Amino acid sequence: MRKHVVCFGDSNTHGYCADPADCADGGDRFNEDERWTCLLQRALGDGYLVLEEGLSGRTTVFPDPLHESMAGLDVIYSTLMSHEPVDLLIIMLGTNDTKARLGANAACIGLGMERLVMKAKSVPAWRGGKPNILVIAPPHIGEGLYLRPEGEPMGPGCPEKSRGVAAHFAAVAARQGCAFLDAEGVAEFNTLDCMHLTRLGHRQLAQRLGTLVPELLA
Repeated sequence: MRKHVVCFGDSNTHGYCADPADCADGGDRFNEDERWTCLLQRALGDGYLVLEEGLSGRTTVFPDPLHESMAGLDVIYSTLMSHEPVDLLIIMLGTNDTKARLGANAACIGLGMERLVMKAKSVPAWRGGKPNILVIAPPHIGEGLYLRPEGEPMGPGCPEKSRGVAAHFAAVAARQGCAFLDAEGVAEFNTLDCMHLTRLGHRQLAQRLGTLVPELLA
């Protein structure tokens, strides 16, 4: 059986494309030759199975009053159990947690990640019973967010909060015995809505993970 790598995230794992000109198919989702999850599968080869679990709008633990089933905590058990045995869980969340309507600052977002990680570790889906988790802090949301219609429902303060997330996620990873990657400076966000990966950003993230994942599964 191949090594199972579950990629649990939001629209940046699902592959949302904010700029149709940047997407080969001209739609609103990067295709299988562009998404970082698919590129990671290609880089890792046949000995691995990379499983996409991205949902636009997903948070770590915070329910969204406007959209149902957004809290990762509510579905992490069923997600991991459906893919058992799991060798590595990659969590890249935090962008949606900054939404003003959720009322969470960077410290609370960090606590949300910790609660999610603790729940994931408790799920009996791990190969050999040993949890193996990589926490990724997303790139920072740019100030240009508010120049686009998408910025208004996000609410004020998102860029500031997102800049504080990485430090809290790093501390959580250290406490919980997880690996950690700060994607700021690694993977490019677009300059339209300033919170989604470009096609280049997907490739950059896949390249970084293509070297990191085998190290975590050695």
